[in-house]
Amino acid sequence: MFVALWPGNVYPLGATWDGKGTNFALFSENATGVELCLFDKEDNETRVALTEVSNFVWHGYLPGVGPGQRYGYRVHGPYAPSEGHRFNPNKLLIDPYTKAIDGDIGNGPELFGYSWDSPEEDLSFSELDSAHLMPKSVVIDQSFDWEGDDLLRTPWHETVIYETHVKGFTKLHPDMPEELRGTYAGLGHPAAIEHLQRLGITAVELMPVHQFLSHPGHLVGKGLKNYWGYDSVNYFAPYSGYSSSGTVGEQVTEFKEMVKALHRAGIEVILDVVYNHTGEGNHLGPTLTLRGIDNAIYYRLVENDQRYYMDYTGCGNSLYVRQPQVLKLIMDSLRYWVLEMHVDGFRFDLASALARELYEVNSLAAFFDIIHQDPVLAGVKLIAEPWDLGTGGYQVGQFPVLWSEWNGRYRDTVRDFWRGIDESLGQFAYCFTGSPDLYALNGRRPNASVNFITAHDGFTLNDLVSYNEKHNEANGEDNRD
Repeated sequence: MFVALWPGNVYPLGATWDGKGTNFALFSENATGVELCLFDKEDNETRVALTEVSNFVWHGYLPGVGPGQRYGYRVHGPYAPSEGHRFNPNKLLIDPYTKAIDGDIGNGPELFGYSWDSPEEDLSFSELDSAHLMPKSVVIDQSFDWEGDDLLRTPWHETVIYETHVKGFTKLHPDMPEELRGTYAGLGHPAAIEHLQRLGITAVELMPVHQFLSHPGHLVGKGLKNYWGYDSVNYFAPYSGYSSSGTVGEQVTEFKEMVKALHRAGIEVILDVVYNHTGEGNHLGPTLTLRGIDNAIYYRLVENDQRYYMDYTGCGNSLYVRQPQVLKLIMDSLRYWVLEMHVDGFRFDLASALARELYEVNSLAAFFDIIHQDPVLAGVKLIAEPWDLGTGGYQVGQFPVLWSEWNGRYRDTVRDFWRGIDESLGQFAYCFTGSPDLYALNGRRPNASVNFITAHDGFTLNDLVSYNEKHNEANGEDNRD
């Protein structure tokens, strides 16, 4: 199959349709070659070598290619794990900047850059092709009629946040049409919105909706799946499994319709975002996207042995936020969700990990500086989960101005007060008056404290006042989660 290829442009990254054709652009500093792989409806693959390279961006323009076209990348370069490089062109890769993804990641040895049965483990090289197990990136048409919709910008002192899960919230709703249960359309349905309004909340905080690794191997063997979604494999595409209308771009429109409906009801939309790690795991994890595109640029590696990853998240890897390209990826993603998807704010999972420029958490890190001066992001709700799993990671009260925080001290103090622990009274008074002991000294107001008693980590509120010990035997992990 002949495919016309023009030089194209270095910017913007990703796949951009202009009405006549599509520009493709992928950043990789250490690659020696990049192939754009186009897939038809029968999954037949056509490879196009991108020969234009400018500032480490491999780019090309394909006239006649438009919305609905499915694609991926194969990236060539050294396979030298001990030097931080894990290129393997046998692995089809998700475009980090794609706006839609068709399907879920499968499971099998083909997904891994090394041979499962080799005694050398990840130092070996796999020649198995992964394309049949990989979802495909999708070219989309970003046009949408917002009908005048804009961010609600509800004042902090009037904000009541309801954390929920797109699928779980509507899956068993008795008044929800069966075909809409567990979907974006379901959350935007009048029956769901009526319930939210009865609760008196002003914002929904959605557990991760970025495309994520839904069937990791260690869960598949137990007959389980990743329900929460804290294993992102892309930061632009809404998870296709929550779409009722289709997965080749329709999920983007459905998400926008959901936001518009919630805004019409006066309800803000806040996203729980996971920019601290990806679903590719540690050195023995699969090669799905960033690892195969440029592992040494995107991930923070152990300095004296770059085969291994620094892990401040407990999930196997940490994004290298000091790298300009990684910062650009995160900032581009945040701006996209505000400008194109009309999201009102973000809750940053394990936010302390984003502030580790060297090893210690630094409230003056470049990530915070850039957000502070960004005209798009400085005006939206920014909420930190102010801890990670590394040394010194607990940073409640230490984030800079503009940021609010999940106040873990409030949670613990109110629980102690509820249980009748006498010495908690003084601390309870601080918490009940806006935690000035945490936030007043650096000029932050009481709205810097997001006061909560329960969240997805741990008991529901009903269980909190019913049990002393957790009872989650049904998860198949011996109640250890």
